[in-house]
Amino acid sequence: MAVSKEKKGEILNKLKKIVKDSASVVFINFHSLPVAESTTIRRALREKGVGYTIAKKTLTRKAFSEAGLGGTMPELPGELGIVYGTDPIEGAREIYGFQKKLDKKIQILGGVFEGKFMNQSEMLTISQIPGLKTLHAQFVNLINSPIQGFVMALDQIAKQKA
Repeated sequence: MAVSKEKKGEILNKLKKIVKDSASVVFINFHSLPVAESTTIRRALREKGVGYTIAKKTLTRKAFSEAGLGGTMPELPGELGIVYGTDPIEGAREIYGFQKKLDKKIQILGGVFEGKFMNQSEMLTISQIPGLKTLHAQFVNLINSPIQGFVMALDQIAKQKA
């Protein structure tokens, strides 16, 4: 179905706002994704404060090329979905979870992270970074490990002397 010139202008303005306001953007291919699963994905993303929109590739390329981002825009085969948000990692992590769960129905194609384009493998790496709470827990465990080992050594010395 053809899109009117006014509607294309609205979509282009929305895409420009997404580029300007988002900390990261993930390009996804949602080939053969049923409407029910698409609705589930939209709902889950909305709960996490992540946006999801669909736009024509030509309008997407135009909006992102005018933004002056570094690097080269990744190839965008198939149907194009755009996941965006203010958290730099949350959108990519959520989509990666759905990609694993839905087996080939949704796929990360690339994205924008820290003001430059990323290819598929780079965005997959970013999507596998744990959440902030998990990173805090890992950091505390890392700091606590030598102390815990020292306490256990002292405990063994005390048992030998007793």
